[in-house]
Amino acid sequence: MIVLSGGTGTPKLIQGLRKLVPDEEITVIVNTAEDITVSGNLISPDVDTVLYLFSGALDTSKWWGIKNDTFHTNKALQKMGLNEKLMLGDADRATCIFRSELMRKGASLTAATQRLSSALGIKASILPMCDEKVDTIVNTPQGLIHFQDFWVGARGEPDVLDVKISGIEKAKPTKEVLAALESEDNVIIGPSNPITSIGPILALKGMRNLLKKKKVLAISPIIGNSPVSGPAGKLMKACGFPVSSKGVAECYGDILDVMVIDERDDVEENDFPVKVVKYDTLMTSVEKSKALAQRVLDLLGDIR
Repeated sequence: MIVLSGGTGTPKLIQGLRKLVPDEEITVIVNTAEDITVSGNLISPDVDTVLYLFSGALDTSKWWGIKNDTFHTNKALQKMGLNEKLMLGDADRATCIFRSELMRKGASLTAATQRLSSALGIKASILPMCDEKVDTIVNTPQGLIHFQDFWVGARGEPDVLDVKISGIEKAKPTKEVLAALESEDNVIIGPSNPITSIGPILALKGMRNLLKKKKVLAISPIIGNSPVSGPAGKLMKACGFPVSSKGVAECYGDILDVMVIDERDDVEENDFPVKVVKYDTLMTSVEKSKALAQRVLDLLGDIR
C-alpha cells in the first residue's frame, strides 16, 4: 500500500493503518518541498514526522518532533544570539545531523532516509518524493518567502498572492518511488495540505500520469470552508481553488477515483467530479484513526 504524505493529517491516518496492515506492507512517499537548512543541517520535517511515527518516538500531542525531547542546544544558541528558524529538540537535531553528515559525504536524501529508517528499526518503506532540492515559496505582499518563514516565522499571518515550487521543473520521482508505484495498485492521498504537502509530490515530472493508472483515494483535509488544521484554506484560495472539499477534488483532478469527505460537510455528493463517500474524518484518537483507515481499505477494495 502506498500513502502520499505531508503535514500532520496523513500521519494520523497512518497511525490507524498500522493497526490493520503490517508496517512492512506500507510505503509512504513524503513531501520534501518544506525542507530547510537550520544551523548547517538539513531538516526534512514531513519525512521526520513519518520516521518518528513508525519508530514510536513521535510526540503525538503536537504531531511533530520527539516526545519528551529537550531543547538545551536551541536555548544555548538563543543565549548566544542565534534564533533558529525552527525550534529543534536535541534528539530531533541528532536526526538532522545524522542525515546531513551522510549527505555531506555524498549520500542522496533517499539513501540517508533509508539509513535513518534502519537505525530506528523501521520496517515500513519511507521514501522522499525526490532527491533534488525543491522549495515551496509563498508570494506575499511583502515579497517571496520560504514556506517555513511563512508558516513558522510569520505564523501564517501574511496575505498570500501565490504559491510556487522552486526547482520542481528539474525534479523527478526517485527510482525507489517509481519501483514502489510499479508494484502497487492502490494509492492513498492523506488529509494533508493539498497545495504545499501533496501538491509538490503531484507536480513531479510524470507523477500524475503514473497515478492515473492506479486506484487513487484521497481524504479531504477541509470540512465546510475551513481546514482541519494549518494554512490550507489561505493557500488554496491564493491558487484559485475554492476552500472546500470540492476544491480539494478540483486540485487533484483526474487522478482521483474516490474522495472521502467528512460526514459533517454540508455538500452535495453529486457536485463532485468523482465518487464521494462521507465518513467521520476527524482523527481525535487512535480508535478513530483506525476506523477511518478501515473505511479507506474497504473503499479501495470496492474500486473496480
